[in-house]
Amino acid sequence: MAITAVRGAVHTRVSLLFCQPQIPATSTSVRLRSFNGRCSRFSVFARYSQAQNISTRIQDSIDNLPKLVEDILQTSISTGPRGAFRLAQGIQAVLTVGGEWLTDVSKSENASSGLPREMQLGLLSPLYLRKLFERMGATYIKLGQFIASAPTLFPAEYVAEFQNCFDRAPAVPFKEIETILHEELGRPLNTVYEYIDPVPIASASIAQVHGARLKNSQQEVVIKVLKPGIEDILVADLNFVYIVARLLEFLNPELRRSSLVGIVKDIKESMLEEVDFQKEAANIEAFRRYLEDMGLSRQAKAPQVYKNCSTQRILTMERLYGVPLTDLDSIRSLVPDPELALVTALNVWFGSLIACDSFHADVHAGNLWLLRDGRIGFLDFGIVGRISPKTWAAMEIFLASFSSEDYESMASALVEMGATEKNVDTKAFAKDLEKIFSSIQDLDTEIVVATARSPNAAAISANVIVDERQMNALFLDVVRVSESYGLKFPREFALLMKQLLYFDRYTRLLAPNLNMLQDERITIVSNRRIRRME
Repeated sequence: MAITAVRGAVHTRVSLLFCQPQIPATSTSVRLRSFNGRCSRFSVFARYSQAQNISTRIQDSIDNLPKLVEDILQTSISTGPRGAFRLAQGIQAVLTVGGEWLTDVSKSENASSGLPREMQLGLLSPLYLRKLFERMGATYIKLGQFIASAPTLFPAEYVAEFQNCFDRAPAVPFKEIETILHEELGRPLNTVYEYIDPVPIASASIAQVHGARLKNSQQEVVIKVLKPGIEDILVADLNFVYIVARLLEFLNPELRRSSLVGIVKDIKESMLEEVDFQKEAANIEAFRRYLEDMGLSRQAKAPQVYKNCSTQRILTMERLYGVPLTDLDSIRSLVPDPELALVTALNVWFGSLIACDSFHADVHAGNLWLLRDGRIGFLDFGIVGRISPKTWAAMEIFLASFSSEDYESMASALVEMGATEKNVDTKAFAKDLEKIFSSIQDLDTEIVVATARSPNAAAISANVIVDERQMNALFLDVVRVSESYGLKFPREFALLMKQLLYFDRYTRLLAPNLNMLQDERITIVSNRRIRRME
């Protein structure tokens, strides 16, 4: 499309220059014939070039066709019979949401304002695509949440709409959970657990969590159980999305520039990691090793994993008791200085960015607790990030410039971090960034904490509601401005930014006078220097 536009512009300019010359009247006829000849030759050349371009595209499509067919066949085989069942469910969901769209269209056509823009794209519009995802169930809800949390990858209107795509999953009956546990462990449950609470602590789209007690050690644990059939559904759905992406790129080669298939592969890898509890167990163990190696075990803790009763589909972990970092009253009852607890949490997390194989990429208050012994508890390692040396080097500069409000340095760091083929005007970019970040203090800190108490713990459960819309609006502003300068950021940048905004919330609640990027008690750079020296 861009090439065609350029050719059109060139053709127009050449026509204006050569076909409408300003010449004396006495020689008009002779010169016009001469220039008309040039116009004719140029038009023939343009048509030849266009035909040659189309011919090249057709040849490329023919060359890529065998690979496309091979990919589709292999993907279909790996999907198995579940694919046909999910296809039928998908058709039903499309018909249902399509019916809603038609109803809304008929109402809008009767209105004087005409058809709203969001309806003009049909089921591909953000609103109806989100409704379709919710109809399709667990996989697509998770996919919607991925879209909502990845403003560096998806258009702003889709990221904003998919903020409404939340988990509201009903609990699976306990008998089905018992069946899965028995199948996975291969032995009677009463030989492993003395007690399992049939009422779940939490139920999400892909997993359910139950409290329990181990048989021999009497250790209090939680069991995370993958819901029945979710693996097959996930594989079938993600394979379908991959096939669609392959077909779209085949039909429209321009989409290859946006790396559509690459994005789908990243989504698939990320979501499959989240439902493989052996990988989550490995993430937890890596974090525990990091705490031990860095001498941080007295400051922070991650739950111990019990490998003898954990598999790919179930994860048995030590149960930690504490309160989320947003429950200020309870925190004051556990430690004399909430600010020091926050400093500890920041040091541990910043250190993990470069001294651990992966960093915790979901530190909302439900996953970051102050434990009853005063340590910081890191829970739920289903979502982790891995940061490249290039991104971290730019991120260090970004953090320092953010702290000092040096927006030119910030712009330079973002240019270094992002992929671009353009020459970026860093001064203009810096001015746009200053406008965005000057509004960060206006973010609301609406937090609701619900705790359940027991004689042995300050709190055993917490539900925290934060305004994700405002946080993602900030992402979108940064991404939107950056894209206007031709920048594309890696997904890890969005993950890092989101965690920093969570910590900003905690800072304003627990230590309003603390500058987490300038305080001498908080170490950001030295850990990287330690790693370089090793």
